[in-house]
Amino acid sequence: MGRGKIVIRRIDNTTSRQVTFSKRRNGLLKKAKELAILCDAEVGVIIFSSTDKLYEFASTSMKSIIERYNKSKEEHHQLANPTSEVKFWQREAAMIRQQLQNLQENHRQLMGEELSGLNVKELQNLENQLEMSLKGVRSRKDQMLIDEIQELNRKGNLIHHENVELCKKVNLLRHKKNELCRKVYGTREINGGNRNSLLTSSLSFGEDLHVPVHLQLRQPQQQNYETPARATKLGLQLH
Repeated sequence: MGRGKIVIRRIDNTTSRQVTFSKRRNGLLKKAKELAILCDAEVGVIIFSSTDKLYEFASTSMKSIIERYNKSKEEHHQLANPTSEVKFWQREAAMIRQQLQNLQENHRQLMGEELSGLNVKELQNLENQLEMSLKGVRSRKDQMLIDEIQELNRKGNLIHHENVELCKKVNLLRHKKNELCRKVYGTREINGGNRNSLLTSSLSFGEDLHVPVHLQLRQPQQQNYETPARATKLGLQLH
């Protein structure tokens, strides 16, 4: 036999009512959790018992769910009422204008303008903010210069090695030329002046071939300014 249909009405027996509440409460919270997981829904359940005990479940945050509910309800009401919709967009426009005004005022203060309305603490905070911003800019600039110097060093060393290889090839060709001259002219020797000229040319062409080129940052010079900010001078130095 199947289970008989239960009449939906208040249970008079206190014990039975409490047992039924506990079972159905757990079932409701379980179903709410399953619905949130299976359907990717944002679910919030709030239950107050007859003894004023609170039971709740929220798939994300109960506060965010309530705020979303109130916002959705307000928007639905405003869309249904044209006058309310106009007022809503007027409030949104006023909020955006206020935000824009605050941003413009903050920008002017960062540029050193309109500081008369600030007290000492606010000026100190503004100075600290500028110091931190300037420090970040300098750090980024130094890093970019270091990266560029490293890249130039790499290219310089590559060109230096290519130059060394070319010099080796030139010396080899010169050596082959001398051998060919000896074969053509027999035992006749190349005069001393030409030999010294070739030797001097070879030495001058190949000198300092194994000395790599390095670029480095010059240490910043300390200078005093009237403002707290100190500029860092960077330079490229060839060693």
